[in-house]
Amino acid sequence: MTASRLPYPLTLTGDGLILREWRPDDLDDLVALLDEPDIARWTPMPTPFDAEAGLAYLNRARQGRITGRRIQLAITEDGGRPLGEVLLFGVDAGLKEAELGYLVGAQHRRRGLGSGSLSLLSAYARGTLKLSRLLLRIDPANVASTAVARRCGYRLTGEPPILQVGPHGPSSLDTWDLPGDRAATRLERLKNVAARRYGRRT
Repeated sequence: MTASRLPYPLTLTGDGLILREWRPDDLDDLVALLDEPDIARWTPMPTPFDAEAGLAYLNRARQGRITGRRIQLAITEDGGRPLGEVLLFGVDAGLKEAELGYLVGAQHRRRGLGSGSLSLLSAYARGTLKLSRLLLRIDPANVASTAVARRCGYRLTGEPPILQVGPHGPSSLDTWDLPGDRAATRLERLKNVAARRYGRRT
C-alpha cells in the first residue's frame, strides 16, 4: 500500500454482490442485523443493539472511513438493502498486514454472502492495497465463521489465542491468515462457476 489512508469512498462488486459504504438511511436495517443473539455472542457489539447503538455505530463507521483508518462496507446484492458487513482494519503499512472481519444477518445466512464478500475484500487488499498478510481472528466455537474462513482459503496460524471481552464474557480468538495467491484463486474459481452457470466467459 503506497499511502497510509485507505481509499474512500469505495464500492466493490463481484460474485453477484455489491459492497458499498454505509448510509444514514441504513439505520433500521443495521439494527435488525446486529440486534441478534449470534452477533452478540461472537462480537463485542452492545446488546440489546437499539437505534441509539445503531447511530453510534454508523457514526464510528463514517469517521473510520473518512479518516482512512478502515474499510467498512455493507454487503448487498444490488446496492440496496444491507445484508451484512465486511471490514478491513488494523492496517500496518510497514508489515503490509491487516485484519478482516465479516458478519451476515440471520435471515441471509447459508447463501454464500460471507464467503463472497470476504473473497472480494481479500482480493482487493492483495491486488490494490498490496497487503501481503491478511488476518482473521475467530472464536473456534464459531463454526459458521470458521467455515467461511476455510472456504476462502484462510488457514490457522498456530499463534497463541487472543482474548476478547464481549457482552457474554471473555472468549479466545484463533488467528487465521491467507496464503500468498489464495485470494486471486478463489475469485477465479467464482468467475468460472458464474461462467458455467450463466454462460459468461471470463
